[in-house]
Amino acid sequence: MPPLFADDLDHVFAHTRELWEEARGKRFFITGGTGFFGIWLLETFCHINEKLDLGMQATVLTRNAKRFANKCPHLASNSALRFHGGDARSFPFPDGPFFACIHAATEADTQVMASDPLQVFDVNVEGTRRVLEFAHKAGARRFLFTSSGAVYGRQPSDLERIPESYTGGPDPTDTSSAYGIAGEAKRAAESLCAVYARQLGVETVIARCFTFVGPHLPLDGKFAIGNFLRDAMRGAPIQVAGDGTPLRSYLYASDLAIWLWTLLFRGAPGRAYNLGSGEAISIADLARTVAEAVAPSARVSIAQPPPAEGIATPPSRYVPDVGRAELDLNLRQTIPLQEALRRTAAWAAAASIH
Repeated sequence: MPPLFADDLDHVFAHTRELWEEARGKRFFITGGTGFFGIWLLETFCHINEKLDLGMQATVLTRNAKRFANKCPHLASNSALRFHGGDARSFPFPDGPFFACIHAATEADTQVMASDPLQVFDVNVEGTRRVLEFAHKAGARRFLFTSSGAVYGRQPSDLERIPESYTGGPDPTDTSSAYGIAGEAKRAAESLCAVYARQLGVETVIARCFTFVGPHLPLDGKFAIGNFLRDAMRGAPIQVAGDGTPLRSYLYASDLAIWLWTLLFRGAPGRAYNLGSGEAISIADLARTVAEAVAPSARVSIAQPPPAEGIATPPSRYVPDVGRAELDLNLRQTIPLQEALRRTAAWAAAASIH
């Protein structure tokens, strides 16, 4: 895979530059560093480290360092990164002190959710406990946990944007959906973060992550936005599987990286922050927006007609209220959706010939 675009790396640098001086010469520990979130964290970490000559290092937990080296050789060979083999649930602790930990490892594969929900729960809960214990032993001052909007359960249709103060939750007996076992597992992991903050003084910050778009997002999987981009780039009709009424929102990955780094350095200990875009868009309109941004001649095909007038039920929603991040940390969405789509498509095209 090619490196991220220089404009994206510089964008993250410009919006986080003031954060980094306290980390000069320090060590970070990062799990999930080889996934979508993790690659953006590693690449921006290395870029900022070089730009400011900070002398930082990051130890990255991975279950398969060789596979990652084949995927991202420019990161695998970066002298600021050390790859530490192991599973989040059982890894041997690296030696020495660490400045901060980011725990972004998770099990979110839909097939695994369906076939082995115990693994989903264990990776999220036992893995978080293990990484928290390491952070405590290593003297890490800061700990960022990437949780999920799934902790809220299904968003009420009359709630336009879901705030951190919402006290609903997923059905604990539903082991087949992201709102079920994965949401409950993330809730339990958040509780562990709160316990370690209160009892052992680890400064934990929780990022409740919603939906995103950007380089390294799979274009052939469970994400509608990725599938739409794939169809558009192939010149095929953009297929909407349902009636197109569900509402979602999308934050570009460079903004995601800015928000994650800001939460790590400046988030209030023990506090949860929604991370995503507050700008809702229906799945049908998303498909049309992808076409406009990437392939204006592409046809949008919606599988089911919208409900008849008078009998329509409110559409499902998965849209965060990001007012806390805006008010507390001055975080904003800076990349509009159409531009995010164009950049993602351009990088994916480059990756296909890399």
